[in-house]
Amino acid sequence: MNFFQHQDRARRQTGRLVLLLAIAVTCLVSITTLVLGWLWRHIGEPGTHWTSPNNLSNFDLYLGVALVVVSVVVIAALYKQNQLSAGGRAVAERLGGRLISLDAKGPDERRVLNVVEEMALASGTPVPPVYLLDDEAINAFAAGLTPRDAVIGITRGAIGLLDRDELQGVIAHEFSHIYNGDMRLNTRLVALLHGILVLGLIGETVLRGFWSSDSGNGARVRVGGRSNTSTAAGDSGGGAAFAVILVAVLAGVALWMLGSIGSFFGNLIKAAVNRQREYLADASAVQFTRNPAGIAGALKKIGGHGSLLAALHRAEFSHLYFGDGTGAHWFGFDTHPPLKQRIRRIEPNWDGRYPKVEPRLDTPLLDRESWNAALSGFAPSAALASVEAIGEPREEHLEVARSTLHQLDDRLHSAARTIDGAQALVYGLLMDSEPAARDQQMQLIKQHLDLGPAFQLDLLDDALRALDAGQRLPLLDLAMPALKQLDTPQFETLRQNMALLIKADGRVKLLEWTLLRIVERNLRPGSARIGNLPLEDLQEEAAVLLSFLSAVDDASELHAEQAFSEAWSALPFSLRQRPAAGKLRELEVALRRLVQLRPLQKPQLLKAMARCIESDGHISIAEAELLRAVADILDCPMPPLLAA
Repeated sequence: MNFFQHQDRARRQTGRLVLLLAIAVTCLVSITTLVLGWLWRHIGEPGTHWTSPNNLSNFDLYLGVALVVVSVVVIAALYKQNQLSAGGRAVAERLGGRLISLDAKGPDERRVLNVVEEMALASGTPVPPVYLLDDEAINAFAAGLTPRDAVIGITRGAIGLLDRDELQGVIAHEFSHIYNGDMRLNTRLVALLHGILVLGLIGETVLRGFWSSDSGNGARVRVGGRSNTSTAAGDSGGGAAFAVILVAVLAGVALWMLGSIGSFFGNLIKAAVNRQREYLADASAVQFTRNPAGIAGALKKIGGHGSLLAALHRAEFSHLYFGDGTGAHWFGFDTHPPLKQRIRRIEPNWDGRYPKVEPRLDTPLLDRESWNAALSGFAPSAALASVEAIGEPREEHLEVARSTLHQLDDRLHSAARTIDGAQALVYGLLMDSEPAARDQQMQLIKQHLDLGPAFQLDLLDDALRALDAGQRLPLLDLAMPALKQLDTPQFETLRQNMALLIKADGRVKLLEWTLLRIVERNLRPGSARIGNLPLEDLQEEAAVLLSFLSAVDDASELHAEQAFSEAWSALPFSLRQRPAAGKLRELEVALRRLVQLRPLQKPQLLKAMARCIESDGHISIAEAELLRAVADILDCPMPPLLAA
């Protein structure tokens, strides 16, 4: 099953989740309504006004209770959804995670950052922020609604006890969740199930409030109510107070018990959605790293050390973790497959024994050989091969990512991990290669920069001038975790300054515009909805995109027409002339529609794009950059193109 099939399955799984949730809510609302309605009507002293059978009909009473329960469930789910709309960061912070992407302390934290960066560059996704959970258990998670707002969380126990191969296997497992659509489904699952579980939380709160109150006061209310028999009013008031307390306690108990039923439904849904995905993520990690011993070793160390988390809200996100983080087992409906089964699927001949876990000895930051200083050029069919590897990067792509990091100037790599440095890198990537134009841009932008980014831009100018063209997109990906720390005013300033640089020479280049759109989409992600538009409805938009792509590197009209025709022949449309290249606004409108293309039809469009840049038998760095950038905008993380 490839990336696009996973995306389509995620959409269908969302429908299945909604159906399961509807069944669970219906059952829970029905039971809750019956119990609370019965308590309301039958508990209390006869003749009390608020419990009088004549006040409400049975239908009105139960309908009112049902509406209240449904409102509570819906409001709670929407509240949790709003909390999680910030992306994976909200999950990581709720679990007590600390962002280490900007401030790695010690070799262990730097080691995990390097592994995450390698994995991101190899898979074609923006580098996700990394959060550290101060927990001795071995565990990790990926959270977010889209790859653009994803984060990786990992425990101190994992980075301290796993060697580099094992750590790489765990991170590869989490990246599988990122680009296969599991994250989006898992995050939505948290919000929807919160609506079910909130009834139990209300019941628990009621009980705690009652028992923590002054029990002596409660006794005096009851005694006073029954001892004061001198007047009918006093007796009636005491009886009403007693009835109110009794109903509150019984309602709290009922809601708490119903919350347990809700937990049962919640774990049943989590198990139905999650367990098979864990097997698939394990298999993807093996395929990615070509090292079964890595992820198998991590799972074995979990068996010998443990993965149970101490975080206060760990149960809320139980289905997100690499290993079982809660230890809660509900009638066999566990959110994770049995550990032994996961290991035996990777190593069928495993002897069944878990190792004794010892603190790991210090290892080199990057335990790899030196890589070649530069690639010798792209293979003629490298673009099509990269499209085929979307969501399923291979070991060769990981080697390219390592090579990229190895070649990158240390000053640029370090700057990418600071907020001021990351902004300076974005501005530097938009600078012209021609010295006079570059100097003019530099003077222009410095008038609008704060002291920190301006200082960094001066400091990095030489390194940015010498930057290889093929390293621009990877460098932008490396800067994403730092850029995501910008608040709204800072982001608006960044975007305005980027537009200023782009328009400085009087014309907007396609790659400049694409870099701006990548920054906007990653720093301010939009809807996480998976598209459902058929390719047949997007013929004009596809023509606009291929027309722009065929004219990269200022290609001649004849060459652009040939490239367009070859690309168009890969689409299920009748032949047509290449439309004249219009304004970038037309491309922007086209891409906004093309993002909504059905997942299973995106490969057709991407393969047409690949044929467009491969038409002359040579792929330039500009063409490769633009292809991957447009693929990123279309939510299709494309691994780097391989060398000949």
